[in-house]
Amino acid sequence: MSTEAQPSLPLTPDPLATDAFPPAPPVLAPARKPVENPVWNGWDVLLIAALALGSLVVLQIVVLLAAKQWVYPHMVWRDVAQKAVLAIVAQFVSYIVLAIYMVVLVQEKYHVLFWPAIRWNWPRSQLKFIGLGALVLLGLNLLGHFLPMPQTTPFEELFKHPRDAYLMSVFAITLGPLMEEIFFRGFLYPVLARRMGVAWGIFFTALPFGLIHMFQYGYAWGVVLLIFLMGVVCTAVRAVTGSVASSFLVHVGYNATEMLIFAVATDGFRHMEKATLVRF
Repeated sequence: MSTEAQPSLPLTPDPLATDAFPPAPPVLAPARKPVENPVWNGWDVLLIAALALGSLVVLQIVVLLAAKQWVYPHMVWRDVAQKAVLAIVAQFVSYIVLAIYMVVLVQEKYHVLFWPAIRWNWPRSQLKFIGLGALVLLGLNLLGHFLPMPQTTPFEELFKHPRDAYLMSVFAITLGPLMEEIFFRGFLYPVLARRMGVAWGIFFTALPFGLIHMFQYGYAWGVVLLIFLMGVVCTAVRAVTGSVASSFLVHVGYNATEMLIFAVATDGFRHMEKATLVRF
């Protein structure tokens, strides 16, 4: 029998041995960024809302006192309080105070630039969003015919005199929608969307947006519902485009169409009793 050594065969690794193969590197799932990630928090938003309400109340009192003292000294208080121009002046000044606070909050407390932080990005096609706002106004106006709508509202009291009406119209398509969009779609929505998701963020942004207009329209739930739906559209535009400027343009288109209808229907705001085409 031959005693020649047999060639050695390569050993196969034992599949049960833990050190037979090096461990596979762990598969790491990509980190999911939140839909919205603002630098501010919900407490900051609540403080802005409280400042907006408080400053408006205080400034309305200050403006009335100043007007009674220096502008209408011989007029009774009730008549002075009904001056629409004074309400517009008070709201204008309160918006300026609020705007300064919001800029200081973002840039001084969180050390980021204000406009990029609130996602103010001008869209390429601006007329498209203005046209969307006009279509929303016309669509909701049709829907309003199936809802209980008031015949007159406190909002129309601001249009008693053509001068006040034109002043209010300018305010309604400039500073008014600008400040509302910055607060609701710039500050409030991203905080809610980060915590609740996009759908609930849209809903709970549009809800207070509709409720704050209750007083203007005599607490009529049909009008509040329509404004809520308008807020849903604006917030959805903000969510899809990631741009507060886009929702601002929708808001401007909505308000501008409303003011235009009022002006045409009332012969240049001279006959408000003819304002039957639009009631919100």
